[in-house]
Amino acid sequence: MRPPAVAGSFYPADPTELRGTVESLLGTVQREPERDVDQAFAYVVPHAGYRWSGPTAAHVYARLAGRDVDRVVLLGPSHRVPLRGIAVPAEGRWSTPLGPVDVDAEGARDLVAGGLAVADDEPHSLEHSLEVQLPFLQVLGFSRVLPVCVGFAEVDAVAALLSVVAVPGSLVLCSTDLSHYLTWEQARRADAATADAIVRLEPERIGEGDACGRYALRGLLAWARDLRPTVRLLHLATSADEGGPPERVVGYAAVSLAA
Repeated sequence: MRPPAVAGSFYPADPTELRGTVESLLGTVQREPERDVDQAFAYVVPHAGYRWSGPTAAHVYARLAGRDVDRVVLLGPSHRVPLRGIAVPAEGRWSTPLGPVDVDAEGARDLVAGGLAVADDEPHSLEHSLEVQLPFLQVLGFSRVLPVCVGFAEVDAVAALLSVVAVPGSLVLCSTDLSHYLTWEQARRADAATADAIVRLEPERIGEGDACGRYALRGLLAWARDLRPTVRLLHLATSADEGGPPERVVGYAAVSLAA
């Protein structure tokens, strides 16, 4: 069982407070019923502390209520452990203050057997980019995930993995923040350009400073390009929009990719 690594810092450690926080964030999203029933097969979602990126993440999760999904595939960067390639966990379960979450161990083994990933718990052990997604999923009733840490990886390698895991009944969440530590004005310009690249499915336009989860994001866009999806920018914001200092901000985007 992987214990929570960032409970009490990125999100509340108290179960009642955590559930209330997630429910409150979901409740702030103004739904567009005629546009939200898109059954998107993939989303881009941020991963900072809930105080900062939670309102943007909620634009994704509010659209998942009632979805019939067997497994959620979580793609995210490895912030704390240098990683070349792609790593899936060997752990069979993860936990948050809301309880345990089942890891699709069979799916992870299949990726390893196919040479698409390695089994390594170390990149996952302290990684927040995937963990912060779990309480949202738990509140919505999703209980089975396939966590995938993407380090320095070729676009084709990530796309190949997605072609295997993005099967009917699975939903893909690509966890990434956008620009880091620019001024609010600089971040708005940079993030608008990155959002445009995402919507146009142009991974080659996403550079080193544009997204911390750029390797996973590039692979997602390259893989999705052949599917000709409808891509919608659901929300674009920065930490300054949530009360952070405007001199040093982080950017966040919520994006859906639907057939």
